[in-house]
Amino acid sequence: MRYEIRVDGQMSETLAKAFPELDHVVMSGQTVLFGPVVDEAHLYGLLARCRSLGLRVLEMRRVPE
Repeated sequence: MRYEIRVDGQMSETLAKAFPELDHVVMSGQTVLFGPVVDEAHLYGLLARCRSLGLRVLEMRRVPE
């Protein structure tokens, strides 16, 4: 499964390193994290990581492979 997680604001490279399994791109004042998600536990772990880092998740969606 591939997912896209859109967060508010521009993440620094240092902060992006907290998500080594995902790629990221900054666009229009948002950062989009994207990549493979192994299972539901992995997805919830990514969301928990976002929350613990104080990132505001704007959108999360599964994308075609």
